[in-house]
Amino acid sequence: MPEDKDFQVKVQRIGELVAGLDKIADPESRASAKALVQLLLDLHAVGLERAIEVIAKNGDTGLRVIDELGRDPLVGSLLILYGIHPLDIESRITQAVEKVQPRVRKGGGELALLSFKNGAVRLQLQVKGHGCGSTRTTLKAMVEDALYEAAPDLNQLLIEGLDEDEPNGASGFVPLGKLGSAVAPAPVMSGT
Repeated sequence: MPEDKDFQVKVQRIGELVAGLDKIADPESRASAKALVQLLLDLHAVGLERAIEVIAKNGDTGLRVIDELGRDPLVGSLLILYGIHPLDIESRITQAVEKVQPRVRKGGGELALLSFKNGAVRLQLQVKGHGCGSTRTTLKAMVEDALYEAAPDLNQLLIEGLDEDEPNGASGFVPLGKLGSAVAPAPVMSGT
């Protein structure tokens, strides 16, 4: 979807701008800019949290709406950013692996979740037969895209079993956790 790609570009640009705040020479201007960003994040967090609470008051219907919002890539990313996503990171990762497995198999591979600990995921990706390098690259990109879409707050993604020399990781993707490292929003909700 074009709007999802546009959203990711905007998130990356926001990350760059937030990181650039530390380059402001004047300490007072730097502090004011950081305070402004933090206040905007706090305002959005409170507003989104309140919206989720209002929706949740509608019983099962409200909970279904919240689950649907969490599954939407764009809205789900915002809920993750503000710490109010209906699913924890481990559940989102497990679902992403289950969702991408059939596509990986169709592409000639086999995918297994080896471990999840402290925001780091270890996966095993094997290519059946004598898959060429492009098959490995395609399958790896498919898995990375699925995992980072479901869990942009993921700290580390290690994909084992490809026998490649290139490092595994996000290949230019800026996780939401890194975006928040310069100006982190206050925790807003303990669970929904």
